[in-house]
Amino acid sequence: MPNNQQNQQEEFFPVYLFTGFLEAGKTRFMQSAMEDERFSTGERTLVLICEEGEEEYDLKRIPQDNVFLHVVHDAFDINPDTLSQLREQYKADRVMIEYNGMWQLRDLYENLPDDWAVYQEVFIADASTFLTYNANMRSLVVDKLQNCELVYFNRYEDSMGIEQFHQIVRGVSRRADIYYEFPDGKTMFDDIEDPLPFDTEADHITIEDQDFALWFRDLMETPKKYKDKTMTFKALAVKNPSFPKNVFAVGRHIMTCCVEDIQYCWIAAEYEKPFQPHKKHWITVTGKIGLKNNPMQGQSVPVIRVTELHDAEPPAQEVATFY
Repeated sequence: MPNNQQNQQEEFFPVYLFTGFLEAGKTRFMQSAMEDERFSTGERTLVLICEEGEEEYDLKRIPQDNVFLHVVHDAFDINPDTLSQLREQYKADRVMIEYNGMWQLRDLYENLPDDWAVYQEVFIADASTFLTYNANMRSLVVDKLQNCELVYFNRYEDSMGIEQFHQIVRGVSRRADIYYEFPDGKTMFDDIEDPLPFDTEADHITIEDQDFALWFRDLMETPKKYKDKTMTFKALAVKNPSFPKNVFAVGRHIMTCCVEDIQYCWIAAEYEKPFQPHKKHWITVTGKIGLKNNPMQGQSVPVIRVTELHDAEPPAQEVATFY
């Protein structure tokens, strides 16, 4: 597993995050990564083990004698002070986290020290149990899928059917790469195409009500694709007192997996004309997508420079979904 995040700023302490449920194969996957000379190039590596399964790490098989294991027994120990102390204690150059599958990732992200940055997030799943987890613990599965860059299904067999695994992942994330490992060690890349239900090559793109969630996720994941594109879509306009003059939010409530995770997803709209949204103010908005640097996120975020807007009736399904 090579370090493919070389463009990250050097002042950040690199975090490699591995998620998955108990006995999914996280330890084996991380062991293989540490044995790979492309990944282990001399850095002092702290491995935080938040979930202990049957398999254990074998440090003797790792090329350099510079890997240190530390077990985290309680989620409360995931906090900026404790993590910073561990970094100093082990004089670590980087950290690998084997995260507990029953813990929410938001708690981890919100409690990392300010100078720690997740360089790569990988979700490892046992294909033979994944569908059961998805049926009974859907919210935890979504939690682990929504930000990862790689989904790795091990113990996969052809009789399981790739389509159902693909559909579950793509229902949450379109950007994650998906790999399958067979019992004999052979691996297969998931290359099923998922065309979007709208033409991203067009200069003017109209988003239908039922496609808003798909479009919004794609916009957030690949904002440069939409730069300078003219967009038309229906949205709920919201004004916050902290926003600058002539700036308001346009977006919709989106449900990823269940009612509990519904949230208002929006982008900033800049409009030269006076506009004051009222409560539950639905509009059809047209404008050009631009990118603005967000110092808080350390990246460019999309905004829409509105050229036209009209009052609109709410969509038939006010909460947008991916299905």
